[in-house]
Amino acid sequence: MKAVTAGNQTAGLNIALSIFIVKKSYRQRNTRENKVVSKEFKGSWYAARRNSGFGLALALMLSVGATTVHAEDVLAKVRDSKTITIGYREASFPFSFLDQDKKPVGYAIDLCLKIADAVKQNLKLQQLNIAYVPVTSSNRIEMVTSGKIDLECGSTTNNAERRKQVNFTIAHFMASSRMLVRADDKIKNWPDLRDKKVATTKGTTSVKSLVDRGQVRSLNMTIVEGRDHNESFKMVVDKTADAFVMDDVLLYGLKATAKDPAAYAVVGEPLTTEPYAIMLPKDDVAYKAVVDREMGRIIHDGEIYKLYTKWFLSPIPAKNNLTLNMPMGYLFRESLRFPSDQVGN
Repeated sequence: MKAVTAGNQTAGLNIALSIFIVKKSYRQRNTRENKVVSKEFKGSWYAARRNSGFGLALALMLSVGATTVHAEDVLAKVRDSKTITIGYREASFPFSFLDQDKKPVGYAIDLCLKIADAVKQNLKLQQLNIAYVPVTSSNRIEMVTSGKIDLECGSTTNNAERRKQVNFTIAHFMASSRMLVRADDKIKNWPDLRDKKVATTKGTTSVKSLVDRGQVRSLNMTIVEGRDHNESFKMVVDKTADAFVMDDVLLYGLKATAKDPAAYAVVGEPLTTEPYAIMLPKDDVAYKAVVDREMGRIIHDGEIYKLYTKWFLSPIPAKNNLTLNMPMGYLFRESLRFPSDQVGN
């Protein structure tokens, strides 16, 4: 492929519910859908499972029940243009970020490149160009709904509100909302934020968890927003904010890349479980089937574990051989046993 560059009730209930949903959806969804799905589909399901293996059967299961009416046929567009457009984040390390040469790289980017190759094979194209387009936490959904990008490859949480506008494939990570603070401060948990200034990144879900629990008002917090994660982190560095609330893995990444990592700490009980997934246009069943099938194959063939080791457990050349040393969490590891695009929220 030729690249064309263009411009956690915290842990308890949420985790238990998420594991329940993940496990049950994979084993029971076909049973539920049999009430409304034609005999022809059931034949397709078993034929796909028998002839093409886990991946295609999984994709058919994930896609069943979705409307066949969609605003744009992505596969047709890609076939005609011989180009697939990937939306990337500039500072969502290690999922999607720019390396020393300003090239998009990361865990989610690697997954999207595999998906792009699957699209190429599906369309029987000899060559498929990759167009990279930068997106932010504020405009990423609009970039998908407007058709400006075909895949959003970053650190986006799959939740009910967003599913009203876009589709998601199988989750590629499970994060928890916590906070990054200066290590010499006395902030250890959420009650310590009383009368403090708290940074977040515009368009993200993390502070909403605090608002939903009434903690922003009851603790008299002041919320300030950064345009991206780097700007939000800089507020803590510059002492214009006391804490930066965000998904734990992103906070660990920012801490690891700081001039003095020991000067910062990630603290606080997990507020939520955040399933990250690649975002794609809503109601395009054929395209989603290709994406889901490839994600299912990546998981089933064990490639997901190799990619996880590369980005979370090994030195990362694109970040001067920095190592996150972040073992795979229990919830994510369990979700990979029963891959599904269904989540508990």
